[in-house]
Amino acid sequence: MKILVTAFEPFGGESINSALETMKLLPQYIGNIQIVKREIPTVFRKSIQEVWKAMEQEHPDLVISLGQAGGRNCISVERIAINVDDAGIPDNEGNQPMDKPIFEDGENAYFSTLPIKDMINAINMAGIHAEVSNSAGTYVCNHLMYGVLYRIHKDNMNIKAGFIHVPYIPEQVANKPGIPSLPLNDIVTGIKSCLLLFK
Repeated sequence: MKILVTAFEPFGGESINSALETMKLLPQYIGNIQIVKREIPTVFRKSIQEVWKAMEQEHPDLVISLGQAGGRNCISVERIAINVDDAGIPDNEGNQPMDKPIFEDGENAYFSTLPIKDMINAINMAGIHAEVSNSAGTYVCNHLMYGVLYRIHKDNMNIKAGFIHVPYIPEQVANKPGIPSLPLNDIVTGIKSCLLLFK
């Protein structure tokens, strides 16, 4: 079993991305599962191209993309990606698409092909709060989730894929009173508990 795990670089003027810090702490192997990690640019189009390239190189059984959702108070396993880019802030190369389809020939939406309820249960059983999310937003996170599922659907690839959002870690909210966070070790524990489902 090989799982490709991706995470975005910091964005929006921040120096830390909690998803990237989480990915860095994942081991290369969990039991008999090989974890292949890729840092992805927080850039429309380029993010999709980088993950497609990694899929072609690595031939993973699963693709699990991690993203940061500042303001959320728990790990969120995404159910669906929608075919729209509507960026509230520019990406890391200054692109800010608004009300644009991601792929003109794509479906209106693609659902995660991961067992999202089982993943939520696994995280909660590990003592970490997790919930299903029904919106991955309209920024680069949704863009990437949609792009990966679009490629799998179009090319009839035997790969399951989905997206997990993680909250801020405490050092990111030191000067942001009232904004929730989770300790990095807790987030890593939660993600590892998900991956163990696939051993």
